[in-house]
Amino acid sequence: MTGKILGTIFGFMFGRIPGAILGFFVGHLFDKGYSRDFNQMGGFSRFFTSQDQFKSQAIFFHSLFSVMGHIAKADGKVSTEEIQMASTLMNQMGLDGEVRVEAQQAFRDGKAADFALKETIKEFKESCHGRRDILQVYLEILIQSAYVDGKLDKAEQVILEKVATYLGFTSNDLLYLLSAFEAEMRFRQGGQQGAGGKRSAYTSQQSIDDAYKILGVSKAQDDKSIKKAYRKLMSEHHPDKLVSKGLPKQALELAKNKAQDIQAAYELIKDKRGFR
Repeated sequence: MTGKILGTIFGFMFGRIPGAILGFFVGHLFDKGYSRDFNQMGGFSRFFTSQDQFKSQAIFFHSLFSVMGHIAKADGKVSTEEIQMASTLMNQMGLDGEVRVEAQQAFRDGKAADFALKETIKEFKESCHGRRDILQVYLEILIQSAYVDGKLDKAEQVILEKVATYLGFTSNDLLYLLSAFEAEMRFRQGGQQGAGGKRSAYTSQQSIDDAYKILGVSKAQDDKSIKKAYRKLMSEHHPDKLVSKGLPKQALELAKNKAQDIQAAYELIKDKRGFR
């Protein structure tokens, strides 16, 4: 588009109407060539079709993996589980080749003692124009990474608190997301076989309790309030909506997993309470 505009302006200046037409055509060829060259670039750029999209979504990936590395280093060392978690996440997102190399470098950057956490989060927040649903998915992915060993260390929680604050979330917002994720972990694993083929001690009562936590509601609330909370959460994690607001398609699988947990929790509550 830039080439067509400039070509038309300069063409008009030197040749009036005929010049403007010729300038528009030359600019069109320039735009096509520029777009082709840009799309052939390596790294994160291969995922994107425009410069603006490339910039904002490349920032998403770099910020995500660098902050993930920062959280992993919070307790002084990066565990094998944390490295495997980052690798698994890259696999889920389909990151390979140069893209994977960039993600791995971002993870290493985050482990540096002088890592600029606040500036990194600020740049990311500005790149997605402060869209809360995108920011929340980003924070939820970081929470998932922090729990890779099944628990949240104090040092990791301190960093998550900083990240949440920089993103514009309150302490209560973060506490809900942490509680919801812990409930999701138990909810997914409930009833699975453990070591020696033994069944988990996770009871049906614990399952329903966690379902309420996932939706962020209490048993005391009426059916209408629970439906409203469910619809709000599903809207926030709807794949098409998230992509339209700037979430990279490569991160959609993670949002879909969250949506599946919300759906399963709602269905359990619905069956338990007997409403439609």
